[in-house]
Amino acid sequence: MGVSFEFLRGVLGIIGVGCAFMAGRTLVALRKGQEKLPRLYAWVIRTVFCLGVIVLRHSVDGIALTVWAVAALAFAAGYWQTLHQKPPEDLSDQIFPHES
Repeated sequence: MGVSFEFLRGVLGIIGVGCAFMAGRTLVALRKGQEKLPRLYAWVIRTVFCLGVIVLRHSVDGIALTVWAVAALAFAAGYWQTLHQKPPEDLSDQIFPHES
């Protein structure tokens, strides 16, 4: 029994880190006007749920603190990556060459 709960803790930790990354991306998109507020709420709720369930049967330990720290870094990475995104390349000249 103990092994399956530890496995689920790991899976939920990985999912929580991914949700934190997406929450960071969505926050920037919300500020740019590309997303709506309910989408940010959805990612934050998923993140809090996944990272909170890690300590449901266990006390706060090194694994939980490590996962939470990685989730915070993932949130910052998603925020930074979306904030510093390159604009899409204009390929219209290559797709539709000018006729001479």
